[in-house]
Amino acid sequence: MKKKFMCMLMAAAMTLSMAACGSKSDDTNNDANTDGTETGEVQTFKLGSSGPLTGDAAIYGVAVVQGAELAVNEINASDSKVKFEFQKQDDEADGEKAVNAYNSLMDWGMQVLVGPTTTGASIAVADACYNDRTFMLTPSASSTDVTAGKDNVFQVCFTDPNQGVAAADYMAENMADSKIAIIYRNDDAYSQGIRDAFVKEASEKNLSVVYEGTFTNDTASDFSVQLTAAQTAGADLVFLPIYYQPASVIFSQAKAMGYEPTFFGVDGMDGILTMPGFDASLAEGLMLMTPFSATDESNKAFVDAYTAAYGTEPNQFAADAYDGVYIMKAALEAAGCTADMSNEEICDALVKVMPTLKFTGLTGTDMTWNAEGQVSKAPTAYVVKDGQYVKA
Repeated sequence: MKKKFMCMLMAAAMTLSMAACGSKSDDTNNDANTDGTETGEVQTFKLGSSGPLTGDAAIYGVAVVQGAELAVNEINASDSKVKFEFQKQDDEADGEKAVNAYNSLMDWGMQVLVGPTTTGASIAVADACYNDRTFMLTPSASSTDVTAGKDNVFQVCFTDPNQGVAAADYMAENMADSKIAIIYRNDDAYSQGIRDAFVKEASEKNLSVVYEGTFTNDTASDFSVQLTAAQTAGADLVFLPIYYQPASVIFSQAKAMGYEPTFFGVDGMDGILTMPGFDASLAEGLMLMTPFSATDESNKAFVDAYTAAYGTEPNQFAADAYDGVYIMKAALEAAGCTADMSNEEICDALVKVMPTLKFTGLTGTDMTWNAEGQVSKAPTAYVVKDGQYVKA
């Protein structure tokens, strides 16, 4: 009870700063300046992460755990009084396996979770976290279904509706005369959710949607029917609220049939330029909404550190996870949590403090969270030019 009282007492907002790679967080109140470590003792928390480390979606999961690991290593090497033990698990982007991975982390003694990576896995794990009262911060699962009805589940990435609305708004402002086709995966919550928000906003903005085509995971190897229909309908702009793997097939097949619309993607498109075996020239002119670009000068310190550690350039998923660990650190400090607290006690404290935080990191400035766990920040439009992301 004493620990719980202390955590609640110190949940008042405060100003927080972090030195690593230019990331920092600022609380909305400045009435207190305590972080639960006034005794000078280091508090080491057990932090877990998970994602598809093998399989078709491994580029996302590997990026997430590496981004998280980089942040943990930086924090542990700093003079911060909050430190982390870190463990990762492979969930293969499968809901059942994700729960098994979560249970393995709990058996290890996990106190807070920065994960999972994908939406389906995160929905399944969010239920377990809610039942166990384990605080969960997913770096990259963007569906509102992940946080719905769960006060202890929060997101780093912007939500699917946010992406769909932002894409439609950008088109209305910059490409208003375009004839738009949409190709989306209707057995995937991520793709369906962005499509639904986009269509609603596009209608309100009087955009011309001339064709919609769907596919499933089992039919993602041939898009000739959808592309032919889009071309026949006169679409000069094709919106793809999908991940980069099926998009790579679409780009290749569109080129083969001589169809050259402007393709417009979302954050799941990030990673296509480094996809093994993919001809990056096929993505030239691709537009996408994403909160992070490795080519931005402001991200150079992070990009250099990540590349040095892992031998590859980071994508948005790595940046989200990196921010996620620093957000977790800021929340633990703001709540005054100590490492001897149970996951339930920590969870209750963080639930109270998260809506009071304001955080600036790699993927957004002045990020805040509502009580439903959704982050407030805006995506930026980029275009692929000479194999690089350039702000549109």
